[in-house]
Amino acid sequence: MNASSASSSSSPWRDRAALLAMALVLAVLPFTASGYVLYVVNLLMVFAVLALGMHLVIGETGQFALSHAAFFGIGIYTAGLINNQWQPPFFVSILAGALLSAALGWVIGLLALRMRDIYLALATFAFGEAMQWVFLNWESVTNGSNGMQMKPASLGGLQLMNDLQAYPFVVVIAAAMLWLTVALSRSRLGSAFRAVRESDVAAVAMGVNTRAVKVTAFVLSAAFAGVAGGMYTLFTSFIHPESLGFQTTILILTMVVVGGLGSVRGAVAGAIVFGLVSELLRQAPSYQEIIYGGILMLFMMFLPKGMASLFAVRRKAQRASSVSVQEAVR
Repeated sequence: MNASSASSSSSPWRDRAALLAMALVLAVLPFTASGYVLYVVNLLMVFAVLALGMHLVIGETGQFALSHAAFFGIGIYTAGLINNQWQPPFFVSILAGALLSAALGWVIGLLALRMRDIYLALATFAFGEAMQWVFLNWESVTNGSNGMQMKPASLGGLQLMNDLQAYPFVVVIAAAMLWLTVALSRSRLGSAFRAVRESDVAAVAMGVNTRAVKVTAFVLSAAFAGVAGGMYTLFTSFIHPESLGFQTTILILTMVVVGGLGSVRGAVAGAIVFGLVSELLRQAPSYQEIIYGGILMLFMMFLPKGMASLFAVRRKAQRASSVSVQEAVR
C-alpha cells in the first residue's frame, strides 16, 4: 500500500471516529447538562440545518441568494399555525412548512434563471424583506409586531414542554438532514450542482440541464430552511418577526462563508461556531451586524476558503509527512 492510498483510507476512519465521538457527546448530554445548555444545543442544530440549506444553493450551486431567513420564517409560522389550530403530530406541521417553503423556493428558482450575481442577490434580498413585512403586518395570521405564541408540539399524546423533551427529536432531524446533504453532494445531482457553479457554458456542454439544476437547488435550499423553522417550533413557544430579518440571513451567510464555501463540514462547523457567537452577543444586538461583517471581511481577505481550508491543509501536511516516511524507508 502506498502513502496516498493509506492516507485516503485513513480519512474515512477519522470522519467516522469524529461522528462517533459527536454522537456519544450528544447521547450523554441530556443526563449531564442544564436546560439552558440543551436549549443552545437545540438552537445549534437548527442553525446547522439552515447552514446546510444555504450550502446547497450558494456553496454547491454558486447561486448567491439572500432569502434564507424568509424561508425559515415561513417554516416557523406554517408549523406554528398548524400546530395551534389542529395539533397534529409535529412531523406533519414540519413537513407542511417545508413544502410551502419549497413551493416558494421554486418561484425564486425561476427568477434565478434570469438573474446572476449581484442582481440575484438583490432580488432575493427584496423577497426576504417583503416576507418580513408580511410577517409584521398580516396581523390576523401572524399577530404582527406582537409576536405569535405557539402551543407545545406533540407526538402521539406526548407534548414537548421543554428543551429536554424536544432535544432527541431535534438531534435526529438534524442528523437526517446532514445525511441527506452528504448523499446529495455525492450523487449525480451534486455533480451537476458543482458543474453549474463552475460554469454554465461548460455544464451545458457536458449535457447538464442548468435550468432544472438551478431550480432544484433553490427548492431544496428553501425546504431545508422550512424544516429548520419547524424544528425551531419544537422547543420554543414564541416567535417575533424582528428575528427573521436581514440580520438572520447575514448570520447564516457568515456561517457558510467562514465555514468554507462548498464544504459540508465547513457549513456545520460554521453553524456551531457562529451559533455560539450569536448567543454570546445576545446582550449586544446593536453590535452584531458590525461584528459579523468584520469577521466576514477578515476571512475574505486572509482565509477566503474558510475554516474548511484549515482541514485541507492539515490533510495535505499529513500526506506529505506520510510520503516522506515512505521515501525514508525505501
